[in-house]
Amino acid sequence: MAQRKIRISPDQGTKTESITLNPKVARRSFLKLSAATAALTGVAMTTRMTAKAATPAAVKEAYPDSTMIRSICTHCAVGCGINAEVQNGVWVRQEVAQDHPVSRGGYCCKGASAIDMVTSEKRLKTPMKRVNGKWQKITWDQAMDEIATKLNSIRDKDGPDALHLNGSAKVSTEMAYLQRKFAAFWGSNNVDHQARI
Repeated sequence: MAQRKIRISPDQGTKTESITLNPKVARRSFLKLSAATAALTGVAMTTRMTAKAATPAAVKEAYPDSTMIRSICTHCAVGCGINAEVQNGVWVRQEVAQDHPVSRGGYCCKGASAIDMVTSEKRLKTPMKRVNGKWQKITWDQAMDEIATKLNSIRDKDGPDALHLNGSAKVSTEMAYLQRKFAAFWGSNNVDHQARI
């Protein structure tokens, strides 16, 4: 039962007593608050605040002369199906492959964001190097030269096992294969997935 304490003013004495509230009143006020919340939510979800779903014709007209290419998500080895919409060689939109035998019309959050690997504004397009605390763009040749020089100096000084390669949940299975092959050619067995570390 809900309770509250009442203090009587000092001129009448310092007496404290507990009064039990009626549980029906607490339940009634809760129900009133719930009804008010539901009403406000209903008002908020009016047509002014929500967008109408696009018709199939409007969805198709968004990218005229585009082609739907059936593909497979490359984020892991499961191989969920993706229908990639391509316009002028650019991946512009994707849909779930509803009839795919593996994913059966669904994929995980990585698969849902697979298009971001190609179209995201945050995607790096040039190598970056931190100089005096600030990131600067460098050329691919400069990046490859600096990385190769550093890796060779590590191997010459400490041996091939001084290098550890981490995989990533965001790379494709082909990229993971290449990372493993690079470690083998480097002469090291120190390669693992980032989820196990």
